[in-house]
Amino acid sequence: MRVHSVFQTIVQRLLGPDVSLTQDSSSLRASTGQRYYAKIGSLDDSDQFIGEAESLKAMEIAAPGLAPKLVDCGFIDSDTKERDSDVGRPYFLSEYKDIGTLTTAAAKALGKRLATELHAYKSPNGFGFHVPTYCGRTRQENGWYQSWPECFDALMGGLEEKLRAQGGYESLCNQVKEVRERVIPPLLGPLVVQPVLLHGDLWSGNTGIDRSTGEPIIYDPSSYFGHNEADLAIGRMFGGIPESFYTTYHQYLPKSEPEEQYGLRQDLYQLYHYLNHTVLFGGGYAGSARQKMDRLLKEVPRI
Repeated sequence: MRVHSVFQTIVQRLLGPDVSLTQDSSSLRASTGQRYYAKIGSLDDSDQFIGEAESLKAMEIAAPGLAPKLVDCGFIDSDTKERDSDVGRPYFLSEYKDIGTLTTAAAKALGKRLATELHAYKSPNGFGFHVPTYCGRTRQENGWYQSWPECFDALMGGLEEKLRAQGGYESLCNQVKEVRERVIPPLLGPLVVQPVLLHGDLWSGNTGIDRSTGEPIIYDPSSYFGHNEADLAIGRMFGGIPESFYTTYHQYLPKSEPEEQYGLRQDLYQLYHYLNHTVLFGGGYAGSARQKMDRLLKEVPRI
């Protein structure tokens, strides 16, 4: 398969004019040996490409090497087009990682790095992010908020709005609205937390090991700055992340106070992902979302 000229231009600018690129299975390989992951999107993909790129840039600052390093992201112009229809389409180029399944040992290392590096990187601007990011195909508008309850309520509100727009989820959305009004303020309001950098979609399918080093790697982020515990929720929903990850993580970063409400907070953060999966994949996940909301609405008023 022929390599698009935009990537040839970028790599030659980095490595020299005599360097060539070839397609190598799922990656691009430079004549000097480096491998890259590359993609070109449609015009509608622009914000999604930017969101992923900005997430990776922030993660590289916070925890160098924990995620693939961004090389370049931008838009094809008249100098790099191969046809007129290319102009304006987004491109993305990062280093390539040969990724294997997360091992127990690598999960421990990931827990430590997440707690001591990624979740130690704080925003000076509050909670949120400076560009929209995408959890799967779901757009998170982001922006900046002065409090965590306000930020998380906005994320939940975005999902409620999308479900109402799809239709057929009126009772579910009414319950989401009730959770936003009755659960988020008393459960998240008392927390004393810092806005730290989150991966945003940290399930097992976005974790692994770098086969060349054995070190943990995470990818496909939908980052924002929020409560660190929100990054732990989705990994427990679908399994696959060894328990050693959570044990090691909390050795370095203890559960937020009040610790006895940790389980309820995890239910709330998992609810976000169940609702997002309902947006993405339909009503099969709505039942799980209802179970979480039933428990939260029953338990939180007693706190």
